[in-house]
Amino acid sequence: MENIRHKRWVKSTHLIITFSFVALTVSGFVILMAHPRLYWGQTGNDLTPALFELPISRNYHHGGWEKSVPFYNTAGSPVSAARTYDIFNENGWGRSTHFLAAWFLVITGLVYFITGFFSGHFRNNLLPRGREFSFKFFWSDFVSHFRKQTSAGVGPKYGLVQKITYLWVIFFLFPLVILTGLTMSPAITASYPFLLKIFFGHQSARTIHFFSAVALLLFLLAHVVMVARSGFKRNIRAITFGK
Repeated sequence: MENIRHKRWVKSTHLIITFSFVALTVSGFVILMAHPRLYWGQTGNDLTPALFELPISRNYHHGGWEKSVPFYNTAGSPVSAARTYDIFNENGWGRSTHFLAAWFLVITGLVYFITGFFSGHFRNNLLPRGREFSFKFFWSDFVSHFRKQTSAGVGPKYGLVQKITYLWVIFFLFPLVILTGLTMSPAITASYPFLLKIFFGHQSARTIHFFSAVALLLFLLAHVVMVARSGFKRNIRAITFGK
């Protein structure tokens, strides 16, 4: 197989996006620890039913509340109550870090997308060719990823499974996680209320954001495993500062 070097813009954007995503994962986990409950719809809090809770902090199945008090004497009124336990809350630095890392990801992602489109990177390296559109070809490439020996090629000579996965991540998962993140901001949705309709409300956007982030994290872990199996040092040099 011919070895083709990664372009410098691919290396630099890849590095920034990787560090940004790691920062987003850590800060996002801290934010989720403060409120490990996910909802569907426009609103949700500890006093309303959740889709499910995540056992990731002492706020999970917490110690309870004092008697709840409705804000209005109408059906479906929001309610309030005082906690009877010491909550875990690191939202301050978690949200600040998350917001900062998100803009690094968005700006760098836009640079990658625009450059990849106009340079032909997507068309030449990621777009499957006509002969690849067959189940036999896909299955053969898929099975090869589970064998002990993997390809030792360096550079953007991707297999069919890689192409499909990268296209899915670049054109679906990353846009989804970015748009749902923006939808959780009241300032953004005040200017662009159509986002709430697309994602069925603030809390639905938070839930979709969580699952899309988990999918990206699983992709990252699988990506690291495949990099390690096919030559970790060589691949790291190829995508960073080496040749």
